[in-house]
Amino acid sequence: MQQRQLGSSGPVVSSPALGCMGLSGAYGAVPDDEGVRVIHAYLDAGGSLLDTGDFYGAGHNELLVRRALADRSRDDAVLSVKFGALRAPDGGLAGVDTRPAALRNFLTYSLQRLGVDHVDVYRPARLDPAVPIEDTVGAIAELVEQGYVRHIGLSEVSAATIRRAAAVVPICDLQIEYSVLSREIEAEILPTCRELGVGITAYGVLGRGLIGGSGAVTGGRAMTPRWQGEHLEHNRALVARLHETAAAKGVSVAQLAIGWVSAQGADVVPVIGARRVDQVTSSLVDVDLSDDDLARIDELVPAGSVSGDRYPAAAMAQLDSER
Repeated sequence: MQQRQLGSSGPVVSSPALGCMGLSGAYGAVPDDEGVRVIHAYLDAGGSLLDTGDFYGAGHNELLVRRALADRSRDDAVLSVKFGALRAPDGGLAGVDTRPAALRNFLTYSLQRLGVDHVDVYRPARLDPAVPIEDTVGAIAELVEQGYVRHIGLSEVSAATIRRAAAVVPICDLQIEYSVLSREIEAEILPTCRELGVGITAYGVLGRGLIGGSGAVTGGRAMTPRWQGEHLEHNRALVARLHETAAAKGVSVAQLAIGWVSAQGADVVPVIGARRVDQVTSSLVDVDLSDDDLARIDELVPAGSVSGDRYPAAAMAQLDSER
């Protein structure tokens, strides 16, 4: 596996990273034993960067990661943790809270669930409109000084917010959706990150299953515009254009899509999601894409050609990155 640094100030990690959200029911149930096997398969293949969130499965995901790491050295994993998204008892989202007092509380519980004395990257899952970003990252910086956090990241924020945060503390990376289907960050966010030495951890590299998935409209997909009606029909036809190129490279269309994200720069780390061991192993195939290959993919799936928003309207309205 490739080794890449998260920005100019962050840790060196494996690429791709493993996103653990899907192991806590986001796209259907996964037995805990299988979830542990998935994480072990990734680590055994040389992977290090595990992405989780305290709200994934309302804490279940962190407990699962703890179980998977129980027989491993703490140094085997780079733990990236998101916080701030609030949950209702029915499992729905109930807003965002990134106040300094709240995030210190969230971290305390995350450390307990994960069974560790520090997390490697700590980041607000979304911008809290009621809390200046300077206050949020400043509070995390205090946790860095105290040894509970190693690095500070951001997620789904605009170029302007990145600048404000980076003016206060070093930001190692921005976690944001980036794929051959979702290229909005290329206009302003990606150039800003590169100017400031902020890396990109790119999630959604397979379009939440639009690329190479089973096609089942399950879990959160059922609420996502890209998975509905005419949008879905259009997007499936769009992805179908990539099959010939993938076949010519001797890889699957999913492997091609992961390779495309990886080829966007040494400062970009794809985050793969896997719910089975075979999905881990198939995602770690190194795909070498030439300039001609990349140009052909751009021709087949031009920027902006996907149909439908990537989140439901209410969730889109909460994304600082889309403003």
